[in-house]
Parts: sequence; C-alpha cells; structure tokens
Amino acid sequence: MKRASLLVLLAVLVVSLLAACGGGNKDGNSGNSGAGNGSNASQNAGNEGAGAGSDNAGGGNNAGGETEGPKKRVALVLPEKIGVNAFFSQMVDGLNQAAAEFGVEAKAIESTDPAAFEQNLRAAVADGYDLIITSSFTAVDALTKVAAENPDKPFAIIDTAFDAPNVRAIEFREHEAAYLLGAAAGLITKTNTVGAVVAMDIPLLGKYTSGFEQGLKATNPNANFLVHYVGSFTDPAKAKELALLQHEQGADFIAGMSAVSDNGVFEAAKERGFLTSGQDVDRTVEDPEHIILSQLKETDTVVYETVKDFAQGNFTFGTVNYGLKENGVGLTFVTAESPSPLSDAIGQENIEKLKKIRDDIVSGAIKVNNPLEQQ
Repeated sequence: MKRASLLVLLAVLVVSLLAACGGGNKDGNSGNSGAGNGSNASQNAGNEGAGAGSDNAGGGNNAGGETEGPKKRVALVLPEKIGVNAFFSQMVDGLNQAAAEFGVEAKAIESTDPAAFEQNLRAAVADGYDLIITSSFTAVDALTKVAAENPDKPFAIIDTAFDAPNVRAIEFREHEAAYLLGAAAGLITKTNTVGAVVAMDIPLLGKYTSGFEQGLKATNPNANFLVHYVGSFTDPAKAKELALLQHEQGADFIAGMSAVSDNGVFEAAKERGFLTSGQDVDRTVEDPEHIILSQLKETDTVVYETVKDFAQGNFTFGTVNYGLKENGVGLTFVTAESPSPLSDAIGQENIEKLKKIRDDIVSGAIKVNNPLEQQ
C-alpha cells in the first residue's frame, strides 16, 4: 500500500510539474508573442495604417485591416520644372498634403520640355500609378494620345477642358474672381484708366480679361480698359515694357495676368509707382506697397480634392468646376486672408463692398458671363 501510495504520489507530482512547465512555456510564449505582435501592429499602424485607411475609404478592406492591400499610387506629371511657376508649385503642396492624410503613395514629376512631358506621362503609366494627374492646355496633345492608348487608366487634367471617358477635367471659373479684381480696380483708380498685361491671346485667358472688364464696368462704367499681350508666360522683360506703356497711357492700376512674366509688371510698378496685382497665389507679400491684390486660383485645393476623391472611392470622370462658391478661385482680403497689410488705396470700406459682390456672385444675384460659353 505504501509503495502504491508512493507511486500514485510520484505520478501526481510528475503530472503537476509537466503542467506547470507547459503552462509556463505557454505564458512565456504568449507574453513574447503579444509583445512582438503589439510591436509589429504598432509599427504596421505607423507604416501602413494610412494606406489601409485610404483603401478602407475606397471600400477595399475591413476595418481591422486584416486584408490590407497595397497603397494607392498617384503621380502628378507637370509640364515644366517645379519651382518656376507658383501655379504648379501649389499643386505639389496639395498632392503632398493629400498623400499624408489619405495614405496614398504620391510622386510629383517635372518636365523640361514637351517631349519630356509625354515621356513622363508614359513612364507614369508604365510604373503602374493608379491615377495620373496633369495640368494646363500644353498637356492636351500628349494626354490625348496617352489616355486613348490606356483606356483603363484613370487620368485627371487641371485647368483645361478635356473630353475622354477615362479623364476627369478640372476647370476653374476664373471669370468670377476676375470680376472681383476688375470691380476692385474700378473702385481704386484715380485716373479712370486701368490695364492688364496678359500672357497670350488665348480662349482661357479671355475668361480673365472678360471677367475683369465686367467687374470694372460694374463699379466704374466710365473707366478705360487697356489690354496688351506678352506672347509668353515667361518673358518678364516684355511684360515690363507693356506695363510701362500702359502707365504712360494713364493707367494707375495694371493687373498682371502673365504668370512668370508678371515679375516684369511688378518691377515696372516699383519703378514708376503705379498699383498692380498678381495671379494664382498671394503675390502681395513680395511688395505690399505696389502689389496690393492677387487673384487666386487654388490649385493646391483641387489636387487635394482630386486625390481625396480617388482615395475614398468617389472619383468620377467628366468635368468638375471650381469657382467662388467652392473656394477654388478668389481675391486676397476678400475671400482669403493675407499676411500683408491692406493697402490704403483699397481701404476696408471697399473690401466690404467687394465681399458683398462676392456673395452676390455665389447666390446668382450677379451673373458673370463666361466668354467660352458664348462661342
């Protein structure tokens, strides 16, 4: 009996020891695995969580992220070098912001000439980007070919009309913001002569000159409007020459509407003391004494919204328009704040008048004619 009892006792002890060892190993593995998985999960959340969020927003995966797919990839192919024209530089800002917020992989690609631009479009297709964005009328010929050759690839083009089943065309109602600028010029001028130095005599820029003249005549029916064309977006010397000519003809406010060429208008304004305005971004910060307004085109906003739509599964083709209502265009001090001081030549009273005009355009009380729709 004693021997049997001892055997039973030994058996119980062995089983207990084995259970303890097994339980210890299990707990140890669970602790290590938990820490490892927690670490990996944390790392994955940091590295892939944004991408998963993007895919989830597009309706791809479950909320737990257990079936995460690759990040969506977006390329912004620009027709010129980055940093030359603020119009395009803003787009890169919008792209980067959207990439960070929606977890897409994004790349901005600059081009040195038209031939390189088409090559870059083709390279973006070959590299497997899910959405390819480009901009301006200079991109139309290349995009027409590349989009037709890749009917299943989504494209978007900013700031020009385009009709293709796999392309979103993003246009601005620049004539609305130009109306505000023209209205401001009509309130500001002391000589009743104002001017505009415009890059080229093309339909797109007709929206600027037409809108400006409509606003000018609304606030100052007797004002004289001078328009001269540089023939280039990148010829400041010619733009300066034309601005000086307009000033000699009595213009005391001359709007720059010629992209990089506007630098010549600003130089002339500083030398001769007349007032001027910039385009696309807030140029008042460069010389608030003479550059007292800027007509804004929020290209960063439209790139951001385009990437957002794509990331969240809301991307559609066809034409999308941005105007005053959508905050796609505007005027400094009226639709957007500026770090520059408000010029005494404008004054807060006139700003309030312009804000009322802005509200009337948005509500439809004021109809700004688009010259492209009249052709």
